[in-house]
Amino acid sequence: QVQLTQSGGGWVQPGGSLRLSCAASASPFTINAMGWYRQAPGKERELVATITGGGNTNYANSVKGRFAISRDSAKNTVWLQMNSLKPEDTAVYYCYAEKGTNRYWGQGTQVAVSS
Repeated sequence: QVQLTQSGGGWVQPGGSLRLSCAASASPFTINAMGWYRQAPGKERELVATITGGGNTNYANSVKGRFAISRDSAKNTVWLQMNSLKPEDTAVYYCYAEKGTNRYWGQGTQVAVSS
């Protein structure tokens, strides 16, 4: 019922920046929390950042001070601004959105950080 479409991944050198976008196909102001997970090769999926419908944010310690999450509830869109990227940030990034009691997932986008 709700589809999430991601964009903005790619390759960047260490210290560079990328901005990920994720749009949910839902009526305006019906999405609750939104956020981003990532999964690196050989590692478990980890929560990167979350943002509530009221705009409260939370970040994994590994990205605090470097990443910023934001949203537009009217457009059901969430962004992840990633600065000062490190090789260890390399992963597939997945956005999610919560509507009612359900959680929906984006298709994932690859972020690669290397020289």
